[in-house]
Amino acid sequence: MISDVYFPRVNGVSTSIQTFKNSLTELGHQVDLIAPYYPNETEEDGLIRIPSRYLFVDPEDRMMQMREIMKLIPRLKANQYDIIHIHTPFVAHYAGVKLARALGIPAIESYHTYFEEYLFHYIPFLPKRFMRYLARRFSRQQCKEVDRVIVPSSAMRDVLSNYGIATEMNTLPTGLKLHDFKAGDRIAFCQHHGIDPQRPILVHIGRVAFEKNIDFLLECVTRAKHKTPNLLFIIAGEGPALPKLKKRAAHLGLKDNVFFIGYLKRGQPLWDCYCAANAFIFASHTETQGLVLLEAMALGVPVISTEAMGTLDILAPRKGALVAQPNVNDFANKIIMLLNEPALQRSLSEEGRQYVHQWSTERMTEKLVTLYQDACGLEATIDTGQRKTEMHALRDETGIQSGFNL
Repeated sequence: MISDVYFPRVNGVSTSIQTFKNSLTELGHQVDLIAPYYPNETEEDGLIRIPSRYLFVDPEDRMMQMREIMKLIPRLKANQYDIIHIHTPFVAHYAGVKLARALGIPAIESYHTYFEEYLFHYIPFLPKRFMRYLARRFSRQQCKEVDRVIVPSSAMRDVLSNYGIATEMNTLPTGLKLHDFKAGDRIAFCQHHGIDPQRPILVHIGRVAFEKNIDFLLECVTRAKHKTPNLLFIIAGEGPALPKLKKRAAHLGLKDNVFFIGYLKRGQPLWDCYCAANAFIFASHTETQGLVLLEAMALGVPVISTEAMGTLDILAPRKGALVAQPNVNDFANKIIMLLNEPALQRSLSEEGRQYVHQWSTERMTEKLVTLYQDACGLEATIDTGQRKTEMHALRDETGIQSGFNL
């Protein structure tokens, strides 16, 4: 695997990579990940850190040095990898394609991010129309250079199809390791942070970024506050939109109704934050999956969310969640209704706990292994200039797929 982002950089891509990496390893496959070096980086088996430099447009991220990746080729050849799985479209994409050519193996790529609705937030000095055109163009080009494309939702598959991408696409969301989600403690969380546990609480957890549409949620909380004056909205996470959102909350008169708690480590501190809430609220219109919705449901927290892009697949069955229209009035009314109906909270909580089992890591990893098998059994479509490499999956005497190296 190769990616431009990974822990300690916290986002959905890092979570997805780690989830699949660990699950594949547990099944007996050898998985190595090439990722940037970060200050205060974490150590992990099978992790190859590459020297990287600071990005002025996004200080949270790093850019790997291509020449350092290419120096790995002799080492990678010795490991006899079967497939390369690319996770991001920057240095990792171009390096991943080069490595696949050098090693004579297929390359597949996960398309995690809806760049058409993303890039202009970080390069605001260029026109939105131009940035959308650029995102579509490089998406088409990059998808031509790999054997398969994996998308986390049907909505993302439709977006790429509308771009005219002909490369075979497979829909595969990231699953949850359900046994990792321990019961959260609302009372302990409230006591630790000096919150009255009797207050109605809403929570949003995730990267505090412009594309997450958190400013819309502040508007909804302002409207809901008229009916529930002691409402508290907890925003957990860090990101580039934080200063702007703090100013916006103050402007809306939400000083006593919004708590920016910052980053919480995954595990009990985060589970306690989820479970402190009467509802988890979400309104991103660029999300390619919406993994946090599933996390909330796994912990028995009712969800209120708009239905757009990746959240469509999760919310379609109407289990464990209230689906709001993308306008302040309807979303605020859903908040007010849920807070005033304890029986509804209980029923959504139970629905969510049951429904989320369909999204387990074990199920999704089985599907990923099948995709790897298929990709290794197909003629590679990467143009080597003179030849194409045909890869066949290795099978043992029983006919069962041997462990992959990737």
